[in-house]
Amino acid sequence: MPATHTPAVIDRPVSDRDERPHAIWSPVARGSQVDKIFRWMSSGAGAMILVLLAAVAIFLLLSSKNALFASSSTIIENVEFARGKNFWQFAVAALFGTMLASIIALIIAVPFAVSIALFISHYAPRRLAVFFGSIIDLLAAIPSVVFGLWGMWTLEPLLRPIFTSIATSLTPVFEFISGTKEIVDGQEVWSGGLPGFSTLAQNFSWCPLQPDALVFVPPARNIMMGGVILAVMILPIITSLCREVFLQSPRLLEEASLALGATRYEMIKMVVLPHGRSGIVSATMLGFGRALGETMALLMVLSPGLMINFKIFQPGQHSTIASQIALRFPESSGLSSDFLVALGFILFIITFLVNFVARAIVSRYAEFSGANA
Repeated sequence: MPATHTPAVIDRPVSDRDERPHAIWSPVARGSQVDKIFRWMSSGAGAMILVLLAAVAIFLLLSSKNALFASSSTIIENVEFARGKNFWQFAVAALFGTMLASIIALIIAVPFAVSIALFISHYAPRRLAVFFGSIIDLLAAIPSVVFGLWGMWTLEPLLRPIFTSIATSLTPVFEFISGTKEIVDGQEVWSGGLPGFSTLAQNFSWCPLQPDALVFVPPARNIMMGGVILAVMILPIITSLCREVFLQSPRLLEEASLALGATRYEMIKMVVLPHGRSGIVSATMLGFGRALGETMALLMVLSPGLMINFKIFQPGQHSTIASQIALRFPESSGLSSDFLVALGFILFIITFLVNFVARAIVSRYAEFSGANA
């Protein structure tokens, strides 16, 4: 048999380069380095948001401490536009008007927004849906001052007969519940009313069942008018978000419910709305946050006042924090300026709490809606 030759093994020392992992020189390793850099950049950007938020809060707190801790007599003497109120009385009245206008706007806007979003996502033909979606997106870009001008010159004359009709229809109902009051020899004399409700209306001026709560006094520059303007302004935001949420509902579940004999209304009720519940809540709270901070539109359509009542059809009753700041800040200085900054600090806290509560509500609904799947 021929002899087999085995290759000779050459002994040589193993260098450090042979023991070095080859992964370091691979594209994957270079990609991991890029991922680390991108992760640190993203983390830095997220941390910057927290830093900016903390910086704004610290600035507002330091700039407003003089007004927050000033005595009532000091505020009354040095802040002319406070109208004899101390800081907390002024802030509560302005905050009441802010919340009242925002709640009215939500009551009006949310049903319309959900209905429009459902029409665009599940009823309208494709071309018509694209057209309506574009119109809604364009409405969201209109400046608030334009809405204010439109409200003053166009919407206010149109709403006068509507407000008059509502007041004429509902005021007798309120008088039946709470009674009527007349001024006799400079004193209020009450008569009629249901037991309990009449006593509540007599002793608490902020009671929503006051017999004159819905009495309309022209012009229509009241908090109801402000709520209507805010509803028009937040309608595109809520509609756009709800539309996107409804378009993400499971297509298989929709087709399955229709195949089992459900009507389109039943399909929307059982599939689309439950799945999009968290999105509807999120859109509503986002619109609420927009309404809380709105300034110019309300400044232009409201006849301002600092009362705590539910006379929503009477001018000179309510105002908002943002509109008060915009109205008074150009002529303020010293303690007056700190007073307005303190109002801004309160609005900042309220907005932060609203967003925090909104996130908690959305997280709770998402556990049951299937939106987090």
